[in-house]
Amino acid sequence: MSQDFDKDQDGDSGRIPVLHKQGKGKLLRLADYEAARPDRILGDLRGYWESLRQGRAIPARADVEPRGIRRALDYAFILERIAPGAARFRLAGRHLIDLMGMEVRGMPVCSFLNTSSRGRLSDVLESVFRGPQIAEMRLDSPASYGRPGLVGHLLLLPLRSDLGDVTRALGCLVAEGEIGQNPRRFDLVEDHEFPVIPGAKVLEPSASAAGFSEPPLPFRAGPATEKPALPADASPEERRARFRVISQNEESSGPRPRL
Repeated sequence: MSQDFDKDQDGDSGRIPVLHKQGKGKLLRLADYEAARPDRILGDLRGYWESLRQGRAIPARADVEPRGIRRALDYAFILERIAPGAARFRLAGRHLIDLMGMEVRGMPVCSFLNTSSRGRLSDVLESVFRGPQIAEMRLDSPASYGRPGLVGHLLLLPLRSDLGDVTRALGCLVAEGEIGQNPRRFDLVEDHEFPVIPGAKVLEPSASAAGFSEPPLPFRAGPATEKPALPADASPEERRARFRVISQNEESSGPRPRL
């Protein structure tokens, strides 16, 4: 079963395998017969992550097995950091596929958020990997035509890759309510960060953490060199006097204006 969970390296469908069976050859998900309880699902996943640490600050991605997260399996996912403030899904449970209405493997995690909330999510993501630390977020998807209102809960738990760097994350996304017409996207309402070691300092999410701290260079206007406009009845000779021929050497060697 653990081999199935690790197939994200070998190009499988990217879905976290379903473990629950009822009768011969029939597969059922917990979501088919039990309403989602976000507090229980998030608690189960975080408890499992804690059990993997075994004296370490951050557990390894290779330690994660599906049998340890049975009740959270439909809602769980594995993220890979691909750039500062950006991560994509390596594996994802069925609930995420239902929310998006398509396979989500390889998609950026920001696909589940509206554009106005993606900047904040990027900051939180980078604080999770750089801290490293834990993040919990509350999401909201207002009701619209064909789409009942949803309240979402997102949890991110850092993991070490095979190289030892913190570029993976175990997480889950639980949406309360009827999905309706997909895809469903959310606003990030609030987020909370927690240290992996109790009492440690929390790295507050900020734009600087995602690599956007450098302010743009100030604009310096050069001296005004514009000539006054020609009158409408100017002669062709007067107009030609305004032209200046620039040679190819002068154009390539001369200073270029700063934009």
